[in-house]
Amino acid sequence: MVLIKRHFIKKAIAQTKIDEYLAKRFYRAGYAGVQIIQFPLGTKVFIDAERPAMIIGRRGETIRQLAAIFEQQFGLQNPQITVRRVENPDLNARVVASRIAVFLERGAYYRRVANVMARRIMNAGAIGAQIIISGKLRTERARYEKVRVGKVYSTGNQVEYMVDKAVMHITLKPGVFGIEVTIVKPAKPSDYVRVKQPEEAKEFIEEIREELERQRAAEAEKLKEASPEEAKERGA
Repeated sequence: MVLIKRHFIKKAIAQTKIDEYLAKRFYRAGYAGVQIIQFPLGTKVFIDAERPAMIIGRRGETIRQLAAIFEQQFGLQNPQITVRRVENPDLNARVVASRIAVFLERGAYYRRVANVMARRIMNAGAIGAQIIISGKLRTERARYEKVRVGKVYSTGNQVEYMVDKAVMHITLKPGVFGIEVTIVKPAKPSDYVRVKQPEEAKEFIEEIREELERQRAAEAEKLKEASPEEAKERGA
């Protein structure tokens, strides 16, 4: 049992190190995550990114370099790398955080960047979004700027399957900047309740009325059947 636990802990640590390495090297490519699957002949590595071409490189040169690094530094056996494009990058917190980092590196105004990104997230269909940029934004004293739109869940079961969160740090001339992005993806929460319109509930109301009428008719027939006996008892 202990050996099994060590195996999975070692595997998780290796994946975390690879994830940190890729996030640091390919954040300009909109890096979104990595999935590592071991099979008898080697290891399959799936890398998700907004711009796969920047990770693949010219004629696959970067992929070959990555395969050598994975094998030598991280101990993966015969790594086979596949780069996948993120389906909806505006709903991926990591991609949005990397975009903000790139804009800040280019000298864009932090408040404008946060508002534009929040608007793009909401236009993509998100329920809510929150962007926090911290650091020496305008003065020598560190502070933070928060932009929050829509509904943002911070607790509850729905956080596990609806909320995507990413934290990123970049070093600029004033110092280290922190970027935190929280996106609530379009889905129904576990406590979701919708009040139906009268037109939608019309059939259901008719069914209840018919059922009540049938119950009343059955009770009336029972009373008719019981009335002669009651009359005899009264006569006695």
